Amino acid sequence: MRDKPVVLIVGAGPCGLAAACALLRRGIRVRLLEAADEPMRGSRAVQLWPPALEVLDELGVLDEAVRRGRKVHATTYHLAGGTVFRVPLGAENEPLLLAQEQTGQILEDALKRLGGHVERSTRVTGISVTGPTATVEARGPDGAELIEADWLIGADGVRSTVREQLGIEFPGDPVETSFLIAEGEVEGAYEQGCVHYFLGRTGSLVFAPLRGGTVRIGAPVGRDFPLRDDAVQELLDSRGPGGLRLTGTVAISTFGSQERIATSLRAGPAFLVGDAGHTHSAVGGQGLNLGLQDVRNLVWKLAGVIDGRLDAGVLDSYDPERRQAAEQIVRNTRQFVRMFTLGPAAARVRNTAWRTVQATGLLRRWFVPLLAGARISYPDVLLGDDPSAPPARRGLPRIGTRVPARLNTPAVERSSRLSLLTLGAAGGALDRRGRALAARMPGVLAHEHRPRRRPGFVLTRPDSYVAAGGRTATELDALAWRLSGSMPAPARAPVPPLP
Repeated sequence: MRDKPVVLIVGAGPCGLAAACALLRRGIRVRLLEAADEPMRGSRAVQLWPPALEVLDELGVLDEAVRRGRKVHATTYHLAGGTVFRVPLGAENEPLLLAQEQTGQILEDALKRLGGHVERSTRVTGISVTGPTATVEARGPDGAELIEADWLIGADGVRSTVREQLGIEFPGDPVETSFLIAEGEVEGAYEQGCVHYFLGRTGSLVFAPLRGGTVRIGAPVGRDFPLRDDAVQELLDSRGPGGLRLTGTVAISTFGSQERIATSLRAGPAFLVGDAGHTHSAVGGQGLNLGLQDVRNLVWKLAGVIDGRLDAGVLDSYDPERRQAAEQIVRNTRQFVRMFTLGPAAARVRNTAWRTVQATGLLRRWFVPLLAGARISYPDVLLGDDPSAPPARRGLPRIGTRVPARLNTPAVERSSRLSLLTLGAAGGALDRRGRALAARMPGVLAHEHRPRRRPGFVLTRPDSYVAAGGRTATELDALAWRLSGSMPAPARAPVPPLP
């Protein structure tokens, strides 16, 4: 008889694989079930933005992903009338173009190195959540099995069996526009390491060179668009720059999409991640990135609860945080679709506006970070409500936002613990209190001090979001009380004042 898994994961796409790897790296026993007989083939989601790359970094596979993929250093916008402007992204916003098939293979190889494996051809047929555990009925190559687990993660896609078995609704609407995805070799002059957006009067087109000479072409099209090379070539001629010749395709398809968010991302010990919890248009390349961030948000909390470092109440923050992120992405991708599907008159207005935002620098300062996921924010729910908490202070990042690069530490160093960064005089009040607080919570909190003229502190979460901040020792004392009551399971009684 197999050992009871602490966490049962259903679905072995990139999100399920990433969750399994992250938990195994923390010494937590998992099982990973997958209904399909073989790994997913095809490129599908190809753009991994920096927040998703941080997940691969924490799992120790980023170097391999970069070796197989292609970094994007700039985006180029080609407007009707011949206007072209190139926007360097900057290292903090550069995505990696990597076929989803490759991402999955890299993660499955990592899973095997960690001693795990995917149980393929194993379909979930029933789920019962009673009290603190989940019981799953599954049928695999060896017949039916009843699996009891302390925790369950549904990573089984848009048609999630886990979501349906839990009785969670999935409201939303279809996206009216159909999109073409074509991949093949293209002859002609175009910049490598750059994603090209053609915003013409007759329609829009995205042109992304992948590694190995393959190019991904994406465009909004009619639902009856013919899936032929000559039709794709005609699209390149009418919407592209001219002079590009498609010499052969390896894949042509059209697809529709929907905008849906599950009514709950949690049911007791069960959680939904990735497309099982939300779906939206593929424009902007946000889907896989959103799912991997679900995994990152959940795993550090779940692992802390399982090994006794964190109070179970920390898991209550998963749904509101990731729901807000999903809602933001759905709104953004809806606007992207509208921008790429304008008629001729509206397209002229759009292109005039784009010239303006480029001239003012807003395209690089605002739109690029939006695409990169740097503007996703969370409600302040992690540590519980604190009406006495100070408002955002000038010079400190807001609670619930991504940690600025200037305050960051390498992802592998903060993958398990909160990080308290104190600023000011070395050996001063904030430095002393920070060291004392970290000593009391060694499994929960790490401390670093940086000498600065202006004192302050920032509490950083393992998933690169800001949990708290302030300027004074009194505010840090208040944070210590909140942490002792909300985070570490053993420290339920208030702590005495810090030195």
